[in-house]
Formats: sequence, C-alpha cells, structure tokens
Amino acid sequence: MDATFRKAGREIAGVITLACLGALPTRAADQPITFSNQVVRIFEDKCQDCHRPGTAAPMSLIRYEEVRPWARSIKERVATRNMPPWHIDKYYGVRHFSNDMSLSDAEIQTIVKWVDSGSPLGDPKDLPPLKTWPSDDGWQLSRQFNRPPDLVLKSSEYTMPAQSQDQWWRPLTPIHLDEPRWVRAVEMRPGTTAGRKITHHALAHLVQDDPDARRLSESVGAQRGPNEAGTLMEWAIGKNFDVYREGTGKLLLPGSHIWWDIHYHAVGEKITDHVELGVWLYPKGETPKYRTYLTGFQAVSRVGAALDIPPNTLAVSDGFTVLRAPARLENFQPHMHLRGTAMSMEAILPDGTIQPIANVDKFNFNWMTNYIFADDEAPVLPKGAIIHVKAWFDNTTAHKGNPDPNQWVGWGDRTVDEMAHAWVNVTYISEEDYKEWAAQHKKAPAPRTGGTIQ
Repeated sequence: MDATFRKAGREIAGVITLACLGALPTRAADQPITFSNQVVRIFEDKCQDCHRPGTAAPMSLIRYEEVRPWARSIKERVATRNMPPWHIDKYYGVRHFSNDMSLSDAEIQTIVKWVDSGSPLGDPKDLPPLKTWPSDDGWQLSRQFNRPPDLVLKSSEYTMPAQSQDQWWRPLTPIHLDEPRWVRAVEMRPGTTAGRKITHHALAHLVQDDPDARRLSESVGAQRGPNEAGTLMEWAIGKNFDVYREGTGKLLLPGSHIWWDIHYHAVGEKITDHVELGVWLYPKGETPKYRTYLTGFQAVSRVGAALDIPPNTLAVSDGFTVLRAPARLENFQPHMHLRGTAMSMEAILPDGTIQPIANVDKFNFNWMTNYIFADDEAPVLPKGAIIHVKAWFDNTTAHKGNPDPNQWVGWGDRTVDEMAHAWVNVTYISEEDYKEWAAQHKKAPAPRTGGTIQ
C-alpha cells in the first residue's frame, strides 16, 4: 500500500478515535471514573516506573496533587499514543511482545474520560497503598534473577565539557575469565544520574579470538575493531538490558575484552561519568543449545554507505542482508537520528515469499525502544532468507525534531548526521532444528498484512 495513503488513513483514524474518545457515553450504572478508583492503578502499571521522584521524567505520576496540574497534557499524550513510548505498528508483522508497555484502548478511554470530567480525585479511601519501587541505584535484572550480576564491567571515566562538539570514548576493559562462560543476561547503564544527561548511547563490543562469530555475522558489515566478536550490548534511552531466552546465550572466552563505544554530547555543564555493564552468567559447565548475536541490520548497502538526504526533502533508504544459517529473530530496535520517522523489517524467503516482521511508523529519536517478540511469535527463518530493512527520513519543517531542514544530511556518527539500522538479537539454529520447526508450523496462519511497505 502506498505510504502516503497509509499515513493519511492512520491520521483520519486518529481523528475519529479522538472524537470517539471524547464522546463516550456516561456509565449511569457505574461509579464515575476518578483518580482514586481507576486512574492511579493505570499509572502504577504503565507509567510510574519512569514517572516518579528521582527519575529523568518531567513529572511524578504517583500522588494526585502531582498529577492534577498535568491532566490535560497527559490526555493529549496518551490519546495520540505518544506515551508510553511504544511506537510499533500493531497491524504489521508480529503482534505480541514480551515487554509491551502500551496502553490498551480501554485504558486510554478511561484516562480521557477522567480528564474530560474534570480530573476528580474521588474518595481517598479508594486509593491503593503506594507502590514500593526499588532504588534506581541497583540493577533492574537483580529483581528477576534474585541476585546481583556475576560480573560488573566499567569503562574508564570521561569528562564532558559544558560546551563541546559530540565526543566518542572508546576505551578497552578486560574481562577476567580463566575459562569459557556463557551469558544469560546483560544490563547496561551510565554510572551516575548526571551521566544520563550526556550519554547519547553506548555500545559494548566483545573483543576475542572467535572465528565462529565472524563467520556468521561478517556479512552484515558492522564496523569492527581487531578480533571483534560482535556487540554484547547496546544502551540507549528505552533499551536497558537483554535477557536471552532459555537455552540461548552469548559466549565469553578467556582473554576477552569489552571495547566501549560511548557517544557523549554536551548539555551546558561539566560532567564526569563512565558506563557500567552487568553480566549474569549461566552456571559453570552449563552450555546453552543456541548462541545469540546482536546484529545491526542495515537500511543502507553497508555501514557508512551514502545516505543522501537533500534539504527540505523526504527520503527513503533500504538494505538487504542474507542469513548464512537458519535463525530466530528475537527483537526489533530501530536506530536512526533526528530526521528518522519510520523503519520496517521484513524477510524475503528463498521461495520469494515476503514475511512482514515489524514496523515502527512513528519513530521518535528520544526513545530507542526495543520491541522484544513474544516467545511463540519470534520469526524463525531458513538459511538464505534476506532481511530487508527500510528507513524513512523527513528533512523538512514539517518534522518538529529536525534541527535545520536547510542542511544536507548524510551518514555519520554525530547526532546531526544520520544512521539507519535495526539492532536485532539473532539466534542461529541448526538445519535439523529449522526443519523440525518448519514441519510443526507449516499450517500456521499467514500474517494479516502482507507484501512490502512502500
């Protein structure tokens, strides 16, 4: 379907949705919607993880007196689905995600009606006990695994001046292991709250003598240092950790190092910080069946290839990558900069069938959200399948995130330059396992949306 008509259709649908949300019939038989009896519970479930004291969010959504001044703004943000930051096209490709933070239609309707009725507190006796949130000083995954990370690796300190061009800090940190160990999960973060202000993103590349890693992933064309065995983890706002599925993981070898690639930008104050990586390991001697690789599938012909975005124009770019072995795709995380507006990913199968995978149709540079596929919907693809990633850019005044539509934009590391790739954890499997999976799923229903996004 033509992109213009798709976009127009969604905008019309959004207007209709907002009109309907503002004109919901009153529920005479039910109690009125209040903060105490309904709204605060939605905020607890979907919002307070970020919107609470001590976080980077602009307001707390815990107490009524904190929420009430922001009521109209909250209505606008949730009704237009800008918040929570979940910008996946729910009608294309995979439908279910294990980390889905989006509001349901019913939750949006509840918030909109509450604001339209004057944002009442209601009976304070209906308020639930305040939810206890763990300290942000701790590791998030410690809650899931009930233990701290087995390894904590830190980059060396870097001081970012108050005024400066963007800077890239690329030190090496040794991983002190005397035997091979498999990784169950990783979590990455800036070392301090102040450091979050200056850290645009951070990559933890794994440097070790690892021919298997190169054999499977070198065709993707990722930038590498000597003996680099792929990227262990990428941190950005909206992406904090990776937990590998049962029976999968990443391999660390003796003598390995982390080669950091940290992008800092100035914020008007001098800040010194570092980046930390927490690693949870499988028990000694336990070897998962599959190995996972974080892969940057490009929407250009190769890393650093020309992105030609003239002033005051729209642009499209795409790239194709052939899988060298059968594989399962675990997630979809678009990465673009300030002119990026949308990115899609599909698989072209060896028989010519096109399998839609995912599409973020409202990309927001401020949220590098990672969309993790539900276990039973993660795409499993044969050797020779082609991963097709397509990116859209808006270098006009219509795109409010554009710093200067009169500038030509090409590929580059700076925030004002552009990139176009999707970070995907790829789990390679054997031919026998793929054939077994294909036999079990040959009667699976076809996706409701097919073909290529134009």
